[in-house]
Amino acid sequence: MSGERNGDTGGHVEPDFAQAFKELARGEGAATAMENHLDALEKKIEEMLAKAEEDERALASRPKSSATDPSTNDERRPAA
Repeated sequence: MSGERNGDTGGHVEPDFAQAFKELARGEGAATAMENHLDALEKKIEEMLAKAEEDERALASRPKSSATDPSTNDERRPAA
């Protein structure tokens, strides 16, 4: 017991450090993977935001008559 108080804990100190370093490395790997995933999500969000802003500008630049006329508002509707 007195040996443990003085820091003499036997041979299990090095394995504890080794285990801590393994866990630290695993945590670093997980953090890197999460950062990469978040970067990909951020890129997708930025692309979606840019597209939404582009669509908003296109909608704002349309003549008012086409924006209020339901027959010309839906571009996907086939011509009769």
